[in-house]
Amino acid sequence: MKKPALFLLASLVAACASTPTVSTDADPQGEFARYRTFRWIQPPQDVSPLLRQRIVEGVNSQLVARGWSESADADVAIAAHVATQQRQDVDTFYNGPAYAGWGWRGPWAVGTVGTSVRTYEVGTLVVDLFDTRTRQAVWRGTAKGTIPSSQERLNEGVHAGIVEMFKQLPAGR
Repeated sequence: MKKPALFLLASLVAACASTPTVSTDADPQGEFARYRTFRWIQPPQDVSPLLRQRIVEGVNSQLVARGWSESADADVAIAAHVATQQRQDVDTFYNGPAYAGWGWRGPWAVGTVGTSVRTYEVGTLVVDLFDTRTRQAVWRGTAKGTIPSSQERLNEGVHAGIVEMFKQLPAGR
């Protein structure tokens, strides 16, 4: 009975970890009321062409929903970067009498120890907005999460990260 409960707990933790964590930072001097147009200066590199396309379309749709439009002579230039990093979790489980884990052992205190290593990748998407007039960064959004093995779940996570990121883009004053 303990093993199914541990598996369920591990599954719930893994599911929570797959939700992107989003943070943003904005220049307090940014003229967000003036920004109405955008253009890409650097779409994400070192990703599949389909993922690049989904990221660009996701960012574009968030800006268009705010009333912005794409233009060659834009107010804001966009650069995006994707990075991945391999991580590992090591979990050790003790199975035996409760008092065996406290260092007091006797001939009847028999138990087993199991250790599992889980290797996974964490992906980070960074989107930077630059004021084209001043050439200064005015906003940065970062979404970070565990990369799922399913392409469908990856697409959902990227979309959720972009949506949450742009919810925090300052509105025009």
